[in-house]
Amino acid sequence: MEIYRKNPSYRLYYLLLFILLVLIFLAELMFGSVSIPPGRLFDALLHPKGADFATTILWSLRLPRACTAILAGSALSVCGLQMQTLFRNPLADPYILGISSGAGLGVAFFVMGCSAGMAGTGSAWFINTGIASAAWAGALAVSFMVMFAAKRLNNNMSLLIFGIMIGSAGSAIISLFQYFSSASELKTFVLWTMGSFSNVVGIPLGIMTILVGFGLALAVYNIKILNVLLMGETYAKSLGLHMNAVRNRIFISTALLAGSVTAFCGPIGFIGIAVPHLGRMLFKNANHKRLIPATALLGACVTLFADFIAQLPGSGQVLPINTVAALIGIPVILMIILQHRPHE
Repeated sequence: MEIYRKNPSYRLYYLLLFILLVLIFLAELMFGSVSIPPGRLFDALLHPKGADFATTILWSLRLPRACTAILAGSALSVCGLQMQTLFRNPLADPYILGISSGAGLGVAFFVMGCSAGMAGTGSAWFINTGIASAAWAGALAVSFMVMFAAKRLNNNMSLLIFGIMIGSAGSAIISLFQYFSSASELKTFVLWTMGSFSNVVGIPLGIMTILVGFGLALAVYNIKILNVLLMGETYAKSLGLHMNAVRNRIFISTALLAGSVTAFCGPIGFIGIAVPHLGRMLFKNANHKRLIPATALLGACVTLFADFIAQLPGSGQVLPINTVAALIGIPVILMIILQHRPHE
């Protein structure tokens, strides 16, 4: 696969992906436990101050959830693309450096280590805000540790091993919290690990939008560096690139993207691994100038579709988003493994 292979139809692909995203977005708004006819949907969109049930459901539940799914899918997909390029590993994901474990450790400490304070408050707002804040603090702490280690490690492989060890240590501590926690605390933590787009409304959605926007802008700024890294770390150094500075820029983007999604939505798996490969297969191009917008659009489409399926339209029940994402992502990952198996 050539890095700069000409593909005159890529603009058409972008247009088709955008149209697909709009169609899934409208389906997400229309269908659920209660269906909203197209006429009432557009009327509710144009008159957000209405008091009817369609307007209430749309603006308080479905529209924020759909926007959150789009942000999360774009963020995780672009983040996964950067990690796969940096580590030259087709199975690298946004959480490979331990960000998910750091966020999980923060949530575990808040939910299972601060149970007395939570029990006294009993406020859903306090719990949701505390979980998001604790997850973001844990993810940020791990990101700083990785950037600090990057200054002292000579190559990406050592840094990858360091990130995996940090993740394993975080998982071990989380297991201790789980062992000593009560049933209600454990249930709260497990529900967070399943992922959800339903609790991100109002100010949290605005904060997430800003953080993800900065992360995506930095990823776009990293395009030239990412293309150089496709040729290998040694080649990048021969061009005079300072690898510590390069890695830190990618890590900051990773922290903003994966950290924000994990903090507000929980750890959403498989999207960050599978979608970048779908983008490469669709565009047949490794140039990040093409792949980053393609991956962002594909990630938004796949995640929004997964959330639409998770709502089980017409049933009144909701599946965990991680379950549906796994059912979509696992076949892609298996295909990647089979494609990269050694030839006999």
